Amino acid sequence: MQHRTLGRTGVSVSPLCLGAMMFGPWGNDDRTDATRIIHRALDSGINVIDTADVYSGGISEEIVGDALAGRRDDVVLATKFFMPMSEDPNQRGGSRRWIIREVESSLRRLKTDHIDLYQVHRPSPDTDVEETLGALTDLVRQGKVRYVGSSSYSGSQIVEAQWVSRERHLERFVTEQPPYSILVRGIEQDVLPTTLRHGMGTLTYSPLSGGWLSGRWRKDSAGSPTSSARPAARFDMSSPANQRKLDAVEELAQLAEQAGLSLIEMAIAFVLHHPGVTSAIVGPRTMEQLESYLPAAELTLSTDVLDRIDEIVAPGVTLNPDDNSYGTTELAPAARRR
Repeated sequence: MQHRTLGRTGVSVSPLCLGAMMFGPWGNDDRTDATRIIHRALDSGINVIDTADVYSGGISEEIVGDALAGRRDDVVLATKFFMPMSEDPNQRGGSRRWIIREVESSLRRLKTDHIDLYQVHRPSPDTDVEETLGALTDLVRQGKVRYVGSSSYSGSQIVEAQWVSRERHLERFVTEQPPYSILVRGIEQDVLPTTLRHGMGTLTYSPLSGGWLSGRWRKDSAGSPTSSARPAARFDMSSPANQRKLDAVEELAQLAEQAGLSLIEMAIAFVLHHPGVTSAIVGPRTMEQLESYLPAAELTLSTDVLDRIDEIVAPGVTLNPDDNSYGTTELAPAARRR
């Protein structure tokens, strides 16, 4: 794979990043099989793995740590913190108290003495970003973390964090991890231009839009997918927003066929084509899924295909707002002027 530079860090990463959310009870609970998938990804040229403490309650990190035995130095290892790890209200969030404690748990599960990229899984409306950056700066200076990043930050939140880093002489977020796919293009309006201006790397997640662009759900499919991991608002096939997504998927599938590609290959290649995207996170549950993702890293979509995609889903448009990770706090009833 032709590697890319992660923002201005000088670190080279593959265009595909192996996402580990599906390793463990949330997806593939066969640790031996999950390890085989990880090793196949590394052998194919993928050199960055992204996980999080919350994925299967820490089991994903354990699986990744076991699989990297003897290969740790070959991998840019990324994990995240923020989501609740128990009912205790202090075992979550971006406070110094939690970060300093939770990094030790992640290091233990990952069986390593350092994390290459430690990311805040979500912004916190209740925690000063200076508090979070201050704790992360200490971890970098202690050698436990090499770089720090954010995830699902809006453009204004990215700018605020960059300003605080400069003003307070703290480590800055060198990466952002937003959702991005043909069906979820909202970050093209603000987030991607902002990360480019600040020289950040961008590791986008869900290039298949939660499976919508895998070809699994079409207009002739029987019913909606049911799973606790699939919010009804995003997968209720009777909703007008999801009907629009189904219509778009039909047109996209036809376009991919005309281009001689699978829908999966076209969807991932589309994400990788944007100059603001460093690497697309793919999260296979099976070896078959991983193999279907790999060819996209070598593809270049023609201008005609890209133009047709823009006609099906306009730039900057997210067909179903519930697919976004932004605005939940800003638009909550308590934040409205009325």
